[in-house]
Amino acid sequence: MTKADIVTRISDKTGMERADVQATVEAFMKEVRHSLETGDNVYLRGFGSFIIKKRAEKTGRNISKNTTIIIPAHNIPSFKPAKTFVEAVKKKVKVKETANA
Repeated sequence: MTKADIVTRISDKTGMERADVQATVEAFMKEVRHSLETGDNVYLRGFGSFIIKKRAEKTGRNISKNTTIIIPAHNIPSFKPAKTFVEAVKKKVKVKETANA
């Protein structure tokens, strides 16, 4: 599913104009990105959390030059789904897989 698909489905279900839904989805994504960039996690109850994970410094290899490099510590964005979300997906996917078999 793409962002355009999401906008279309929301527009169809709510009766809102596609342009308004598009603007809302864009604003939501911009706010999540901005919060993570400033170091704040985003918690959406029943859906999940957009969090910042800290990666420790580690040693890596440049295979083409056959040298060792140090990869500095850094932060990466991550999504952690809510427990109820995970359970619902497990239940639905299991039903779908057995139906397709």
